[in-house]
Amino acid sequence: MSPRALAGPEIQRILALVPWIVAHPGSPKHEIAQRFGITVEQLDDDLALVLMIGVPPYSPGDYLDVEDDEDGNVTIRLAEYFRRPLRLTPAEGLALLAAGRALLAVPGSDPNGPLATALAKLEDALELPGLVVDVGEPERLAAMRDAVAGHRRVEIEYWSAGRDDQTTRRIDPEVVFFATGEWYVGAYCHRARDERMFRVDRIRSVEPTGETFEPGATGFETGDVYTPRADDTRVTLELAPAAAWVAEAYPTEAVTERADGSLEIVLAVSERAWLERLLLRLGPDARAVAPVEIEPLAADAARRILRRYRETASSVRPATRRPDTKARGRA
Repeated sequence: MSPRALAGPEIQRILALVPWIVAHPGSPKHEIAQRFGITVEQLDDDLALVLMIGVPPYSPGDYLDVEDDEDGNVTIRLAEYFRRPLRLTPAEGLALLAAGRALLAVPGSDPNGPLATALAKLEDALELPGLVVDVGEPERLAAMRDAVAGHRRVEIEYWSAGRDDQTTRRIDPEVVFFATGEWYVGAYCHRARDERMFRVDRIRSVEPTGETFEPGATGFETGDVYTPRADDTRVTLELAPAAAWVAEAYPTEAVTERADGSLEIVLAVSERAWLERLLLRLGPDARAVAPVEIEPLAADAARRILRRYRETASSVRPATRRPDTKARGRA
């Protein structure tokens, strides 16, 4: 089996930080890291990946050039290819505009920087007056941003999709960021006594506690929105070609591709309820094959749901009306 890497938050972050560094040559590493909510070590990893970005025929002049001086200042120079104007179809332009708007939501992106300026020009070139391409914002995003900015401890009501329950938690929100199509808040959770990631659209309420916290105490980093634990169950699924998207949508630890287009993947699963919903959604296009106790999971969940439907239907069934014999007689 071979692992398959996902183009997740790291790629989004790199696409956002490259134009910022290009527009601010010689910026200190610690300032760049602070702006994008990462450590200097993580920035070094990102810059190492930037060095591998290029175009065919991949000669030395076809790659992005990253300069890192002795004082820790960074400059990125674009290859000549990236300076040439592109000729895009309207469909390609619209797709690029939507992707660019999503990148502006990445923490650290400059809303008035070169990316924003290029997107404004692209909107004009598309000749679609009044067109708005924006990343949707959940109801309590503003409250979480305010809490992060003011280092304010808050109490939230949070619905966990993995466990299918709602809990009250006190959290110290460190960072709000956009990844994989959703908004997240990274925070220290006093209930779990550890760092946790919360999807903002699943926060049911936000209440101030009147307390503040010391920022950076947890060293929280934006990154993958799910980090498996060593003791999480590893589940092997067989996927039909129609369900192959699962390997791209979720972090997989191994993927085996077969000649007929089907896949065998290994996932780390923290919550049984999450796996149940995934298997029910996939239906006959997926089968759990390991561990043994997971195999009947989908069938058991389907029977449980069917039983609930039957119980609900029987409890609301209307009373049978007796025929009105007098009325029938008069007719």
